[in-house]
Amino acid sequence: MNVAAYREKMRELPLVSLFCSCILPQNPEPPAEQKEAGVVDLNLCNIRDMEVIELSKRSSGQAFEVILKPPTFDGGPELRATTPPRQKPSLEEIQKKLDAAQERRKCQEAELLKHLAERREHEREVAQKALTKERQEHRADAHKEQRLMHLNASQEKLQEEVRTRT
Repeated sequence: MNVAAYREKMRELPLVSLFCSCILPQNPEPPAEQKEAGVVDLNLCNIRDMEVIELSKRSSGQAFEVILKPPTFDGGPELRATTPPRQKPSLEEIQKKLDAAQERRKCQEAELLKHLAERREHEREVAQKALTKERQEHRADAHKEQRLMHLNASQEKLQEEVRTRT
């Protein structure tokens, strides 16, 4: 099986087709040197000595077994990821960061205390309103009782006057 046919077979497989579409260029014809050498370039490594065995042909599709030898990394791009060297912070920078962190903590603590004070004040206002309402109800009840007592006393007086006249 030649390389072009192998590429097409590999693209028919779902996972491999996704992998190939990400890595392989969309050139319909591979370069001449790869055709002659029988090498498939995946832009990461060169794969040599591959074997494709057709397992079965069915109406639902075909099955293949692909046997690859370990890849060789000759001429491929280097994949070493390098991070820029990190400078050691000076004592001044460390102290500035510590001071900034301390300020943030103080601000957060002040905000928390302010929030708690507002909450306490709200609770105090609610309690004060409830107490005021209770006092007003108590006064209204006391006023009703006094008025009832006054009416009862007035009624008894009138009844006494009526009795004494008759």
